Amino acid sequence: MLDIKNVKKTFNKGTINEKKALNGITLHLNEGDFVTVIGGNGAGKSTMLNMVAGVYPIDSGKIEIDGVNISREPEFKRAKYIGRVFQDPMMGTAAGMEIQENLALALRRGEKRGLGWGIRTDEKEQYREQLKRLDLGLEDRMTSKVGLLSGGQRQALTLLMATLKKPKLLLLDEHTAALDPKTAAKVLALTEELVVESHLTSIMVTHNMKDAIAIGNRLIMMNDGKIIYDVAGEEKKNLTVDDLLKKFTEVSGEEFANDRIMLAK
Repeated sequence: MLDIKNVKKTFNKGTINEKKALNGITLHLNEGDFVTVIGGNGAGKSTMLNMVAGVYPIDSGKIEIDGVNISREPEFKRAKYIGRVFQDPMMGTAAGMEIQENLALALRRGEKRGLGWGIRTDEKEQYREQLKRLDLGLEDRMTSKVGLLSGGQRQALTLLMATLKKPKLLLLDEHTAALDPKTAAKVLALTEELVVESHLTSIMVTHNMKDAIAIGNRLIMMNDGKIIYDVAGEEKKNLTVDDLLKKFTEVSGEEFANDRIMLAK
C-alpha cells in the first residue's frame, strides 16, 4: 500500500543551517499494516510523514501509494489517498465551521466540488452515529462551531474526519502528545478501534515507547534520517522499553535523546 524508495531530503542546502533530514529512507507497508514509529530528537519521523503527505518536495527517490507514483504530486492531489491527524489539535479542523460542516468536508475529500447543498439530510444521521462513537456528547451539538470544543474533543473529531472516508493511508503524527493523559488514552483507544475495524494502513509517530510496543503489528525506530530497526509480529509484542533503548544504543552507537520518551518510560 505504501512504498518509500531511497527518499532523501535536505533542508537549507548549501547554507550554514543545512540539515539532512532523510538519508535514503526505504519503507514498504502492506495493506492493513499499522506501524508505530519512534526515534530521538531530529530523527526524521515527522519529516517522513510530511514527505509522504507532500508538505515538502523530496530531493530524490520515489513514493508510491497503492501502486500510484505520487513523488511529484502536490499536497492537495495526495489528499484523496491520505487521512492525517496532527500533533496540534487545532490543525485538523476548521474552527469557524460547524461540527457537521467539518464532517461534510471530510466526506468529500478528493472529490470535485459542485453547486449543491453542503449537507444532505441523509448525511446528518450518518454523522450523528459516527459522533456517538466518540462518547463525548457531540452528536447533540452538530451545529456548534468547532472552535468552541476542547483540544481533546477537536482531536477526536479530527480522527473521525481522517477515517470517515476510508483513506489508502492514515498518518498520525504524535496525535495524542498535546492531550492530558486521560484524553490521550481515549483518543488512542479510538484510533486502534477505527484502524482495526476499517483495516486501515497506518503510520503512527509516538513519543511513548509503551504505546509503540502495545499498538499495531509493526514498529520501526529511526535515527539520523534512517530506519535503524524494524520489528513485527511476536517479536514486537515481546519487547520491553529497556529492549528498545538497548537496541537503539547497539545500532546507533549513542544514547537515546528524547526527553519526552524518557519521561514516558
